[in-house]
Amino acid sequence: MNIKHNELEILVEDPFANCRLDRKKYAQILTNIINSYSYGFVLAINNKWGTGKTTFVKMWEQDLKNKGYQTVYFNAWENDFENNPLIALMGELKTLTTKSTEPEFKSTLKKASALTKHIAPIVAKAIADKYIDTEGVKDAIIGVTKGLTDVFENNVNEYSKKKKNISEFRNSLSEFIANTNKGKPLVFIIDELDRCRPDYAVSILEQIKHFFSVPNIVFILSIDKIQLGNAVRGVYGSDKLDAEEYLRRFIDLEYSIPKPESGVFQRYLYEFFDFDEFFNSPERIKYSELKYDKTDFLKICDILFSNSEISLREQEKIFTLAKISLRTFGENHFVFPLVYLFLTFLKIKKTDLYNNLKTQSLTIQQLQDRLFEIVGNKLNNDNERMLMLLEAYLLNFYNNSLNSGYYHKSKLYESDENGKNKLLINSIINKTKDIDLLHLLESIRGRRSGGDLKLDYFLNKIELLEELKL
Repeated sequence: MNIKHNELEILVEDPFANCRLDRKKYAQILTNIINSYSYGFVLAINNKWGTGKTTFVKMWEQDLKNKGYQTVYFNAWENDFENNPLIALMGELKTLTTKSTEPEFKSTLKKASALTKHIAPIVAKAIADKYIDTEGVKDAIIGVTKGLTDVFENNVNEYSKKKKNISEFRNSLSEFIANTNKGKPLVFIIDELDRCRPDYAVSILEQIKHFFSVPNIVFILSIDKIQLGNAVRGVYGSDKLDAEEYLRRFIDLEYSIPKPESGVFQRYLYEFFDFDEFFNSPERIKYSELKYDKTDFLKICDILFSNSEISLREQEKIFTLAKISLRTFGENHFVFPLVYLFLTFLKIKKTDLYNNLKTQSLTIQQLQDRLFEIVGNKLNNDNERMLMLLEAYLLNFYNNSLNSGYYHKSKLYESDENGKNKLLINSIINKTKDIDLLHLLESIRGRRSGGDLKLDYFLNKIELLEELKL
């Protein structure tokens, strides 16, 4: 059994063969943009963390290689141990050298080295100005031993030399790229920029703009722009900084990968983690009461995951926990997938509500209100019955917990003088169909149907407090 969803295998001959999200078409759109504007630009692929950007850009990179493009993939998060991004970026470009282009690269590298020499004193002075109060000590650190006039003249000369070095570096880099890629632009992919050190992320952006803005390089920034904006504000020490405007200086074009069609990813995860091994096992299918478990599991998945606020990575975590904890159930045990997956969802996505259920700190009405907050915007004629069944099961098991594990129908409904049951609460799913909720509660009350179970029956399994059954 897989406990972790490993990276998809990217086949060289068909990079998108294992993509279950139908994203090849978006790669083709982006490739066409590169073809149309091959002179060079910066493209940001902007999606939230956990939406599969890294897998997409790696598939796209291989697809570009298959189409004859030179590419570089640089994971900024894995390389932020290097204080100077220029070193790391040049190190990635070195992978493109061949025997014939190595002399050109060495020439470019020497010019990059000259740039770092001019950057160092500026950084040293900035650090000295920020942390050292004694002027004499600052002068010693930055080597200022001349009079102010000499210092000013030296700074002017250094400024002129630095501009010249930048120009020479960019010209040399442009020639190297032109002789490397047979007329096609180099596609330089920078991934995980929003996850690395904020100062490192900002430095990469600045150096792309000032040093690498040359013909025939297309930079692809795989980012979560909101998180990167927060990093920018942190570096500049101001919450009032307009991060959107700041990033606009570096990004020429922005693209967001559309959300997958509803249900596609969860069905893939269902297959990947092989839930059928349990739900359709020969032992379980003997019991008629359990035969709809798979259907209910997938239906509640569709409802809970049909929200843009839940990322692919969060869906993966929910499925991982659900599969592991499912092994604490016996083959003939009730699972009640509607409740089981809903609680697993809460543990990953709505921790506060999950903990309130564990501590039994909610009233029945409060539980109903919180349930509606989560599923109310997904309510329609097709799933109303399913959500009312979830409501009934959840209230029943939670009410059992409140009453020390024994079923007390008086908390939810009571009998009138004619012996007819009367609901004491209203359905939060459809207040005009309380009679349906009453019938559902009546139907699940018996021990034979698992109606006597407490919510702890599920929580202990989700918390992995029970032994796994092999």
